[in-house]
Amino acid sequence: MSLQDLRQSYDVPPLDPADLAADPFDQFAAWFSAAQSAGLREPNAMTLATADAQGTPSARVVLLKGVDAAKVADRGFVFYTNYGSDKASDLDQNPKAALNFHWDDHPRAVRTVRIAGAVTKVSAQETKDYFQSRPRGSQIGAWCSNQSQAIASRAVLETRQRELEAQHPGDAPLPVPPFWGGYRVSPISFEFWQGQQSRLHDRFRYTLEQGAWRIDRLAP
Repeated sequence: MSLQDLRQSYDVPPLDPADLAADPFDQFAAWFSAAQSAGLREPNAMTLATADAQGTPSARVVLLKGVDAAKVADRGFVFYTNYGSDKASDLDQNPKAALNFHWDDHPRAVRTVRIAGAVTKVSAQETKDYFQSRPRGSQIGAWCSNQSQAIASRAVLETRQRELEAQHPGDAPLPVPPFWGGYRVSPISFEFWQGQQSRLHDRFRYTLEQGAWRIDRLAP
């Protein structure tokens, strides 16, 4: 089959503004719960798009590890990474980002959520709480990797892993690496997309205006 012939047909009732929550965090929670219930392998996988100071874009998939929906002062979407990574370098230069969730195994519906906003680091305590909740292997893995740096072979990582396991025997949590931590994307806009027949897809954009969310239907 040629690329031109690859397409899917969607068969779900159209979305109406009355179907949407007034707060986009509530709408996200509803769709995320549906994605979890559908049995997706990693419903918290999201594309994170950043750009450096020259505007050169970059995108990669990371995992959502927190949603601060109830905090008025710092509501946002949290992920963790190595502060020496390419994404961290971009965010140091240009602290803005876009997120994209794509859920295509939901029963009958294909859904996408796009989020854009400013980015700040989470607190040291928040990073510590999350880091020490991770499996021990993941903690060691964070220490092993100089993320985004060139290495000679996989053996470099495996050797470092064995060294760290010997240095930290037992089950006690490892300390947080000084080069590792979390970021929070504080949204200024959301878009909720749901596939429809004949490519007349439903798109609704939430825009933050003077502390309130405005909802607009967008042409597909």
